[in-house]
Amino acid sequence: MRGLVLKSHYEPTAALAGLARREAPGLAVFGGIALNATVGGVNPAAVERMTRVEGGFGRIVWMPTFDSENQVRFNKETRPFVSVSRAGALLPEVLTVLDLIAKYDLVLATGHSTATEDLLLIREARRRGVKHIVVTHALLAPVKMTPEQARQAGSLGAYVEFVGNALVGKTKSVEFADYAKAMRTIGLDRVILSSDLEQKDNPLHPDGLEQIFAGLRAAGLSVAEIETIAKRNPATLLGLD
Repeated sequence: MRGLVLKSHYEPTAALAGLARREAPGLAVFGGIALNATVGGVNPAAVERMTRVEGGFGRIVWMPTFDSENQVRFNKETRPFVSVSRAGALLPEVLTVLDLIAKYDLVLATGHSTATEDLLLIREARRRGVKHIVVTHALLAPVKMTPEQARQAGSLGAYVEFVGNALVGKTKSVEFADYAKAMRTIGLDRVILSSDLEQKDNPLHPDGLEQIFAGLRAAGLSVAEIETIAKRNPATLLGLD
């Protein structure tokens, strides 16, 4: 493994990435920030502060995930949520964050927004000069992009994320053959494969990846194709190539 991204839904991980790099020299560890309620929602100040953490290893900005309006409504919960749009338009604080992502050459991840919001975010981000975009587990709930929407996201310059915890472990919800078919439909040059593992009772990241790679090979993907979605495209997204 050349590197990995540490993600928390509730705490910034740029400093943790720096500590991990000290313990594992030579491993490119990155962190980020998910704009949930615990960091003040879509909070430009929190994003700005992350960029100042020593080392500059805070690389990803996720729009709201578990606290997103879409996730809360999908879960039929009655609790506060964090919105990214209203009446079909992105909120002013979202636009400010997009400008910061462009300014510091960060990666925009669309979080648990709706498919429609994802496309709004991608288009506006590109207009504002954001170079690196990934649609967070696009085909899974609560995002639920259609294959056509996912292809559209790719054509706009975003990578479409597929996550391994939908294939193995206690959160398995998709068959390998269906994932492989969807990846080919979108185009492997616009797909990235993340493990999204190491939750309690799920496999550790390296162990899970071995299971995921074996399953995708059995579903018809070649070694070269798996290397494209698991190595080359993620490296490009993170600015490593």
